[in-house]
Amino acid sequence: MQTKPLKVMYLNPVGEDEGTDVIFAAMARDHKMPGTEVHVAALPKALYGFSHIEFRTYEALVTRGILRAVRTAAAEGFDALAIGCFYDTALHDAREISGAMIVTAPCAVACEIAASLSNRFGIIVGRRKWVHQMQATVHEYGHAGRLAGFYDVGLGVDDFQKDHSDTNRRLLAAGRKAVDDGGAEALILGCTMEIGFYKEIEAALGVPVIDPSIAALKRAEYAALLKRQCGWIPSRIGSCEPPSEAELAAFNAFPDDGPVFGSRIVVPAI
Repeated sequence: MQTKPLKVMYLNPVGEDEGTDVIFAAMARDHKMPGTEVHVAALPKALYGFSHIEFRTYEALVTRGILRAVRTAAAEGFDALAIGCFYDTALHDAREISGAMIVTAPCAVACEIAASLSNRFGIIVGRRKWVHQMQATVHEYGHAGRLAGFYDVGLGVDDFQKDHSDTNRRLLAAGRKAVDDGGAEALILGCTMEIGFYKEIEAALGVPVIDPSIAALKRAEYAALLKRQCGWIPSRIGSCEPPSEAELAAFNAFPDDGPVFGSRIVVPAI
């Protein structure tokens, strides 16, 4: 019988923002299992002032912060961590240095879930700018044959939560196009800030709609549970081999140069 709570971190890979942190904490509170403790964390705004990482430039700049956060979470004994960006920013890099902690991210898990519910799925994204990179990622994960297409709604990351009725209208129109014209049998919302809209679209279109934030959290939680119950921990050999601690120290790869996290909301196990 499990007595120690599962520990999962949902990492928002931008500078802390109270409103966004609260949204993700509410999501965790509503969807986690009773025996799971979730920490919703963000990076320090003084070092990473981005409210989004829509551009590869921002992704490159924020990658170091993600790696520091992952390394710290692993040292704190977290069972699993979800990187909260649909680009799956620094996922492979983070896994390499995460030790026994499992790391996952929204695109990987949303595609996995959609593929278990349908033969073809469409992805609703904010801007056309995102499609090239996200398509390459989906193909890398082996889902090219299942992908009905990408459908953009003309909104940036910071726009989704401004006017919920307008956002919902745009998402619904894109979802209908994906189903009617693209033959999608399931839909994925391709941005973590599209959180909170999936139920209305699902009800209107009659197909499963995957919220990537919920998917990432639940997949991390499930991975943590499997690790506890079955002993399934990440491989650290072959292509998964991390750099040695001696070499990291010699290169001063992770100097203590400021706070790792800018904010943290703890959703306790109950």
